[in-house]
Amino acid sequence: MTSRFADGLAVGPDLEEAAEAAIGQALSGLSAPAELVCFFICGEDPEDVARAGHRAMRMAPGAHVIGCSATGVIGDARGVELNPAVSAWAATLDGARVTPFALETLRTHDKFVVVGLPERVHDDRVAVILADPYSFPTDAFVERSGEVLGDLPLIGGLANGMRGRGSVRLFADGEVYEEGAIGVILGGPIAVSTVVSQGCRPIGPTMAVTRAEDNLLLELAGQPALGRLEDIVSGLEEDERELVASGLQIGVAMDEYAERHERGDFLIRGVLGIDPEREAVAIGDVLDIGRTVRFQVRDARTADEDLYELLDAHRQEHGSVDGALLFSCNGRGSSMFGSADHDPIAVRDTLGPIGVAGFFAAGEVGPVGGQNHVHGFTASLLVFSTPGDPAYDL
Repeated sequence: MTSRFADGLAVGPDLEEAAEAAIGQALSGLSAPAELVCFFICGEDPEDVARAGHRAMRMAPGAHVIGCSATGVIGDARGVELNPAVSAWAATLDGARVTPFALETLRTHDKFVVVGLPERVHDDRVAVILADPYSFPTDAFVERSGEVLGDLPLIGGLANGMRGRGSVRLFADGEVYEEGAIGVILGGPIAVSTVVSQGCRPIGPTMAVTRAEDNLLLELAGQPALGRLEDIVSGLEEDERELVASGLQIGVAMDEYAERHERGDFLIRGVLGIDPEREAVAIGDVLDIGRTVRFQVRDARTADEDLYELLDAHRQEHGSVDGALLFSCNGRGSSMFGSADHDPIAVRDTLGPIGVAGFFAAGEVGPVGGQNHVHGFTASLLVFSTPGDPAYDL
């Protein structure tokens, strides 16, 4: 059987040795030379991470190689958090075009400008992006990506390091970057699709935003927003009220014209707090008057159901797949599910024993409702299938 995608994982304090083992495992699982290799490194010392990255990039000289540091990695159907480890993913893309890029931010007299993005080609299929959240304006770049990239999907995650700011390392084709963003654009004869699991379920009714100021919701459906929220919470069972206290979110409807708005129909944003004096609710977005919203809750059971349902629906619609890259929030894993293995196991359970690797991100990038967004507490996947399958036409 031909293997076009394979993954590897190595755990241990010697990161260079772990990088060699993980990359070697991934490369040995392929039936042909790799054309794209991705790797992810969790380590305490950023200089050790950099040396391990150099070792990883030297191991696949004929391939494009990208990677980043992280506080946890995913490979071999496992997740490893906050311990030294390296995961790797290797792919034979059957002649697809791989265009690497490195982005940096330049300051002009009145704004920031991102440079380094390749020119768009008509048959580009998807862009994978790995970014340093401390130096790169990922939210603004992703939210406005349609202006430059059109309908090209973006998938990926925000890197991190065990020491936070200044410890992030990004890797691309032999180079190490301490800021900015890197990635690849994939194009030509390649079959890809995306799955973005936001892990929430709605509570209460859908409502229109009737008055707002910056990120404050002042009125929902003509009534004070805080009063609307209190009415919804008072009608919940006790266990659901506890979820509101620990994981309240708000969903912004992606299709304003849909007859119903249920789970999966929303872009999820956080509820940041309340303003009792103004009877307002502060959220992690700025919404126009007239947008449709619905409050949401998130817990382990809901997140588990959401991921499995989306993956099952993907399999039923598209059939078998060959490989995937997985970007899971660092708030998932053991802190949400009690196990770092939950998301990679879910992928293997539903999509089969395919090559899957990735990392626990400080924010996940993926399209919802045809638009690219940065998410939290999300599992974002880039899924690869056999070229020529008409079902995979992003």
